[in-house]
Amino acid sequence: MKIINYPLLVILILCLALNGNAQTKHSKNTLYPTYKGLIMAGYQGWFSAAGDGSNSSRYAYGNEERSGIDLWPDVSEYEKTYPTPFKLSDGQPALFFSSADKSTVDLHFKWMQQYGVDGVFVQRFFNTAKSKDKKNSRSSFIMQNALEAASKYKRAIAVMYDLSGLAASGEDCSAIIEDWKYLVDELKVTNQQETNTYLNFNGKPIVAIWGVGFPDRPYNIRNIGLERLIDFLKNDPVYGGCAVMLGVPNSWRTLRGDCNPDPYLHDLIKQCDIVLPWSVQRYSPLLHNDMNRYRDDLIEDMKWCRENNLSYVPCVYPGFSWHNLSRYEFPDDIKPIASIPRMGGRFYWQMLSTAMSSGAGMLYVAMFDEVNEGTAIFKVTDNPPVSKTNPETKFADLEGKPSDYYLWLTGEAAKILRNEEPLNFKLPVRKTEK
Repeated sequence: MKIINYPLLVILILCLALNGNAQTKHSKNTLYPTYKGLIMAGYQGWFSAAGDGSNSSRYAYGNEERSGIDLWPDVSEYEKTYPTPFKLSDGQPALFFSSADKSTVDLHFKWMQQYGVDGVFVQRFFNTAKSKDKKNSRSSFIMQNALEAASKYKRAIAVMYDLSGLAASGEDCSAIIEDWKYLVDELKVTNQQETNTYLNFNGKPIVAIWGVGFPDRPYNIRNIGLERLIDFLKNDPVYGGCAVMLGVPNSWRTLRGDCNPDPYLHDLIKQCDIVLPWSVQRYSPLLHNDMNRYRDDLIEDMKWCRENNLSYVPCVYPGFSWHNLSRYEFPDDIKPIASIPRMGGRFYWQMLSTAMSSGAGMLYVAMFDEVNEGTAIFKVTDNPPVSKTNPETKFADLEGKPSDYYLWLTGEAAKILRNEEPLNFKLPVRKTEK
């Protein structure tokens, strides 16, 4: 009589069941199997407007006494717009869009396709990740609309978890683990119903974790479960099999300047696949030869990554303006309007061309729609509102450039990354400008 080892049999069945489900949640086919050769942007998608049904008590544009944005969007193509307390210079009401409208997200992805922007990382903040009512959250609706638009316009899309909002104690990254399960199971982020365009890297869906190693964060990176989160995303038999991109300070390699001096950051980085430094505000056209410093930083960063079998994506941005926000967030350090000026696109092109000439094969643009900090590349107006009652509330213009100029410049850089055009350090001239 043959003796059956039942405990061993049970273990074998469980292993087969797990292997049968291994990464079947993620589609094996995507239009974007690699990040290499692509230019991606960050997508906030967090803008609300009075009358959009969001029931928010606070809107980014604010009022003439207190506004939270420094650039004003060009709303001429939006299907839905909303009145604001502001007036344009000709006295006409200044209108705003809402990210909650499906038509808004659709238009943004249409622009990406039209101008050759490969796609976006959609921001998902910690407060959303820990929410008990994810299904009815505004962020989930926007994510769903973004997935549909990405599929419709065949643009790459990926999730970027932003740790902003994570408390100093009582919370950890386990909330993100549960949220990723929700996104995979309910929103099918890595297995879209139509054309799957989720961004992969070496055949694995990319998940970004941003906000690791910054000294202004209340949490300690040693005790928020980051290693467990990274291990889950990479190795979980059902929801794992992902490539992890870590968003870190610009001085992550030296552990100086804008970075916490804790070497544990390097331990975390080595467990990931891609390093993304946050370079916004770290370089400026107002500093002599600052692009040489940017170039040197990139070369040393990429060397470190090669030695540690990691990939590297530089961060580029068109300019920076944080005047209105700083008036009430940092009243002792109020920033001037356009503190890092765009210089008619020259600064942006210097960052783009310097990164590519230094050997970068993929790029991250900060940001697609960030009008709060004045880094947006989507369509903004050169004729912003003018405050009649408070001259301290003011908005940056586009220095005479058309509203789509930075979308166009981004598309020109994308051609170089795809080897369709040769690298040129000189600012491209648009046919309409000749």
